[in-house]
Amino acid sequence: MSNQRPSLSRRELHTGLLGLASAALAPAQTGSTVQRWDRFEASWSGPSSGNPFRDVQLRARFSIGHRTVEVSGFYDGNGQYKVRFMPDTLGAWTFVTSSNSGALDGKTGGFTCVAPAAGNHGPVGVSHTWHFSYADGTPYKPLGTTCYAWSHQTDALEEQTLATLRSGPFNKMRMCVFPKDYVYNKNEPPFYPFPRENGKNDFSRFVPEYFQHQERRIAQLMAMGIEADLILFHPYDRWGYKVMPPEVDDAYLRYLVARLSSFRNVWWSMANEWDFVKEKKVSDWDRYFQIVQETDPYQHPRSIHNGSVLYDHGKPWVTHTSIQGDDFSKTEEWLRTYKKPVIFDECKYEGNIPRRWGNISGHEMMRRFWLATVNGAYGGHGETFLNEEEVLWWSKGGVLHGESPQRIAFLRRILDESPAQGLNPLPNQKYPCAARENEYYLYFYDLHQPAEMDYELPEQVSFQADLIDPWAMTIQPLPGTHRGKFTLKLPGKPYQAMRFRKA
Repeated sequence: MSNQRPSLSRRELHTGLLGLASAALAPAQTGSTVQRWDRFEASWSGPSSGNPFRDVQLRARFSIGHRTVEVSGFYDGNGQYKVRFMPDTLGAWTFVTSSNSGALDGKTGGFTCVAPAAGNHGPVGVSHTWHFSYADGTPYKPLGTTCYAWSHQTDALEEQTLATLRSGPFNKMRMCVFPKDYVYNKNEPPFYPFPRENGKNDFSRFVPEYFQHQERRIAQLMAMGIEADLILFHPYDRWGYKVMPPEVDDAYLRYLVARLSSFRNVWWSMANEWDFVKEKKVSDWDRYFQIVQETDPYQHPRSIHNGSVLYDHGKPWVTHTSIQGDDFSKTEEWLRTYKKPVIFDECKYEGNIPRRWGNISGHEMMRRFWLATVNGAYGGHGETFLNEEEVLWWSKGGVLHGESPQRIAFLRRILDESPAQGLNPLPNQKYPCAARENEYYLYFYDLHQPAEMDYELPEQVSFQADLIDPWAMTIQPLPGTHRGKFTLKLPGKPYQAMRFRKA
């Protein structure tokens, strides 16, 4: 079996980097203690002849008390088979394997699940209908960014991306599992997911090093508190991954879930611009959703990103609505119709490229995040500034050049101080307002520049008022408290916000 890339030196470097990964990112082994919502991993030697990816089945049943959770194992190359598990209950867990290979069948072991360390809040799930929280109840308010192909670059560039994220405001990253072929992103990836020779793929096997590399990057995001929103398919492909046979699509999804579902920061996005993958039908996307739903024991968030046509987010396997667009006025309708959170994962990008989707200003990106927020949704960032190296954040990562990230960090501060249950759109308002009635109200006046404004809040509650400038990143407390009908003076300039909090 031949594989043109990666070179041996790249593989050796990758192996060395894996060995240097911090203990916090490494999975626990049998007989040890495992934090709640961390990864346990068991590994055994097994058959390496024939096609282990296709011929050998491996499953494990993890038990605590009367409860049992079943997970799929996978072949990791070099005769090694693994099972991974993310425990959600404190105490002593045991497991037993089942396999069609005698060398892997009936293996047993166990570990003790202990309390999570600081910063480990568990996986994210939907909470209070239109919002999210971690498994321990800590609110999660997504402020994401897009770096489609960042994990398919050189190690130096990928490490630079991680350094940028480490000091940035983002807590979610949209990223492609497969490499991407698009404008400003024409380099060949260092790894391929399937063996590849003379431009042809061997779809009967996987390249474990490819997935090991992705795992390492996902673990590094997890260590920074960033959710990895994994895009499973996309239309921008020159390697043949968007036209794989259906049985290969299905095997890829099952292999991916077996490898990655034990990472607590994983989300599943079935596609970037699903309707631009003309080779697939709606029934294919339905099937992909169902495979992931049925094989993921932890039920990580699942959605799908649109080009021109929205997928039916009302289908039961969709957990939240992922939107490309900037028609924030539709948010309330989507919230009411789907009864699921709405994320504007792509509301165009701050930058200066010729494409109209990639040349909005930092001011406009800030504005769109606020419009998403006050309409009861969440915003998504991207950046596309031209440079000679053609290293654009939205595709390859690197460093950020725009003016919006620090304003998004300011908005994150505002949201961190807002009610834990999340903010819902307040109906029948002249200006959009997100609120928890009788507790918290956040208005944004967008392009309007009123010098004064009339308000009507509940009569029975007193509120403190703060004038917020989202661009200048200032919060000015206003004197006194307010209830019922009243009027306040405003600066008479656009893009101002007003916050009322229960006194």
